[in-house]
Amino acid sequence: MYYFRWLLGFLHLLVWGSIILVHAIPAPDPVQCNRTICTLSNSYGAWGDRKDCSVKSVVYPTTEEELRSAVAHANRNKLKVKVVSKFSHTIPKLACPSSLGHDSLLISTAKYDSGIEIDSVNLAVTADAGVALRDVIDKVEEAGLSLVAAPYWEGVSVAGMISTGAHGSSWWGKGGAVHDHVIGLSMIVPGNESEGYAKVKQIGAQDQLLNAAKVSLGILGVISKVKLSLERGFKRSITYNFTSDSSIENNFMEHGKKYEFGDITWYPSKHTAVYRYDSRVPMDTPGDGINDFLGFQSNEILISKSVRASEKLFESTKSVNGECTLADTTLWYKKQIGNGLKNNGQIFTGYPVVGRQGKMQTSGSCLYSPKTRIDASCAWDPRIKGLFFYESTAIFTATKFVDFIKDVKKLRDLKPENFCGIDHYNGFLIRYIKASKAYLGQSEDSIVVDFNYYRADEASTPRLNQDVMEEVEQMAFFKYGARPHWAKNRNLAFLKVQSKYLNFNMFIAVKKQLDPENMLSSEWSDEIFFGKEGVRSDGCALEGLCICSEDRHCSPSKGYFCKPGLVYSEARVCRYSPSSSNL
Repeated sequence: MYYFRWLLGFLHLLVWGSIILVHAIPAPDPVQCNRTICTLSNSYGAWGDRKDCSVKSVVYPTTEEELRSAVAHANRNKLKVKVVSKFSHTIPKLACPSSLGHDSLLISTAKYDSGIEIDSVNLAVTADAGVALRDVIDKVEEAGLSLVAAPYWEGVSVAGMISTGAHGSSWWGKGGAVHDHVIGLSMIVPGNESEGYAKVKQIGAQDQLLNAAKVSLGILGVISKVKLSLERGFKRSITYNFTSDSSIENNFMEHGKKYEFGDITWYPSKHTAVYRYDSRVPMDTPGDGINDFLGFQSNEILISKSVRASEKLFESTKSVNGECTLADTTLWYKKQIGNGLKNNGQIFTGYPVVGRQGKMQTSGSCLYSPKTRIDASCAWDPRIKGLFFYESTAIFTATKFVDFIKDVKKLRDLKPENFCGIDHYNGFLIRYIKASKAYLGQSEDSIVVDFNYYRADEASTPRLNQDVMEEVEQMAFFKYGARPHWAKNRNLAFLKVQSKYLNFNMFIAVKKQLDPENMLSSEWSDEIFFGKEGVRSDGCALEGLCICSEDRHCSPSKGYFCKPGLVYSEARVCRYSPSSSNL
């Protein structure tokens, strides 16, 4: 009865919240300073190790010359330097310059965000590093052009977007990764005294350095401008088909070939696959739709808090039924509203939904609001104690992905309800990336899988069915050799990552050329980039800081012990069991 009452209340709030115009509170500034020190956070309010990133000083350049001067100052004074945008949506600690704090400088591009130049003749746009993706798209669309590739979340800067390999979904043309549409960039790198300690390096489309610079993790230099290729304006037509997952392993290849921007969302516990039929159509096709993805819409703060409170209750009582009720409700609601598609910009009335590329390729309406309203926010805003979750993103060679699906199905079939904790977020989002020349990009056509799942308020708190999530995670990265998305994932996903990139040593060679003193590297970025394992301490496996090898890496006092995987027997996961001798 409790679940039924909660479900009715949740639906009431959700439906009315989607009908009434809701304004979100502005996203928090990722940099907060007091009189002595500044602290950098990501948009979720917690890094993988939950430790603060402290820096002595922060600068906010407004021009390329001011940006160069900041790099020169850091080089002259032997400071570690990192760059952050006004968004800070990277999950790993790539933007943290030093654990010491006193020998570091943080450069924010939050105020270097106004320059956008359209070249309609040569079909290109050049933008300052800190310019928001949405501002670029709107400017491009005003000129009757379109940017082909974009990540699904628009809360990114142009430099941050390409630096970490952000992507949409496509095997067509240049593909779904934004960096493969980069045709030039300017990068500020350390210089000698005669060069003023820093110099602006222009890197063109034919320059071999571009293969390193366009996915650089911020460790080669400081990007000041990005030049992207464009196409003549076009529209897209989108239809979601909610159907059985019985043949997903046989269908995913053909789906990526048939639909230019297609994707698949898989809900294993519900035996459901949602195929996105997404293709470009001519500009004269009727329709003025938008893609306002449900997960990126403004949520009334009460709703976000209520959902989080329900999750915590289900976790503490080990209520699988509660999580499955939440998964059922979420999937039902997504189907009713077309997952956030809106035919006329206001509501969903039926398929297909047709709209301009700029309104369909990305979303993030929770970012925008008048500052006078405080009734809603992005659901994960750390100030409201709303959703708090992990995001694992694995990039598979297409030929290996079919066996991964089969293994996940085997694990699912043992107890389908154990996957409800993944399904009530967004299931497994399956997207397509084309082979890239970028040294830290994908060397062959690939499949990207994202899945989100509950993260506890305290690092020492185990999670319901966490062994299932851990087995899927290890299955992806170690059994099938999937590569981690550079801007997402828990630390363990990066173990031995250098062995997964054919051109890793070529990137290292460019690094030595452009930043020989490692001014732009830190222990945090080295930990990710070189796939270093952290200290194996008590409870380290609970947060993905290690793979358990002893029970103490889990939480034996709370009944969680280190056990082999159920399908992937080489996995080592933290499983709840009455004693360490049981499965």
